[in-house]
Amino acid sequence: MKRTEAIPMPEGMHRLQITMSFPLRWVNSYVLYEPDGMITVVDPGPRNSGTEQEWQEALTSLGLSFQDIRQIVLTHHHPDHLGLSGWMQQKSGAPVRMSARSRQEADYMWGPDATINTMLPEFYHHHGMPEDKTVQIREHLEGFVSQITPVPDVTFIEDGDWLDMGGKRWVAIETGGHAPGHLSFYAPESREMICGDAVLPQISPNISLQPESDAQPLFSYLEGLHRLGTLDIKTAYPGHRNPFGHFSERTSQLLAHHEERLQKMAEHIYEHPANGYDVCVSLFGDRLGIHQLRFAMSETLAHLQELIRRERIVQEQKADGSFFFKKHN
Repeated sequence: MKRTEAIPMPEGMHRLQITMSFPLRWVNSYVLYEPDGMITVVDPGPRNSGTEQEWQEALTSLGLSFQDIRQIVLTHHHPDHLGLSGWMQQKSGAPVRMSARSRQEADYMWGPDATINTMLPEFYHHHGMPEDKTVQIREHLEGFVSQITPVPDVTFIEDGDWLDMGGKRWVAIETGGHAPGHLSFYAPESREMICGDAVLPQISPNISLQPESDAQPLFSYLEGLHRLGTLDIKTAYPGHRNPFGHFSERTSQLLAHHEERLQKMAEHIYEHPANGYDVCVSLFGDRLGIHQLRFAMSETLAHLQELIRRERIVQEQKADGSFFFKKHN
């Protein structure tokens, strides 16, 4: 691999930093060595010719081949985690394991009957996004299909299931918010956590409201943070950035971050009613690239939905079908 690991990894575990798009630049894939010499791969990364080559070179450098892969385990359905799993399954014959809810979400996003490419831009338009932006959103969404093709055949993991990975026993913990059906894996004996994007050490995981998906994603995420924050964790291995040790403290920081953001949005709407796009621009500015704009818009709507749930604001509809938000009476 062209990158060296920034910190030492425990015996029997290797981190690969697989290239992905700006601003994150790379996603962590984990290779866990089984006692018999086989390996488990966690979150292989997005698919393109470059990342295929990265995996081929990485396995060769580790003295491994695709036939040494016993199983491929996915924390969630996003392209930078699921992407190469179907390709890797074809190369290795290994089972791909993820939650049923996560697999359902993959179909919702990219399945043969998926309509998200039209549904999400229309959803944003009803919340005030200008048409020139929604056209770009549609084109942007269509670019992901190649990154996840083929979608793998999946063996489901349920919340509370135990998995053997790397000579250790890990329990699956399903939480929502960042991605419906997101799985983290906790090894209580060694106090380790493979946490995907549920908790990240330096950035706040994106929380997105999308039509016909989780209707309360921020509420789901906050519930998950409370659950994960009670665990005794020495080292957490995230999907992005470096492994870290202050896991419980980080869950508290993320909880506080979202409360602050909710308060800012409420204050903005208390001053004057506004649509979702106006609130988004007030928080994130109007110079975002289209990828970041999608994240920012869905994150804004997720927070506005939580403010509705808490009865701090209400959503109303104009005669033209567009929505706006105002203070709850």
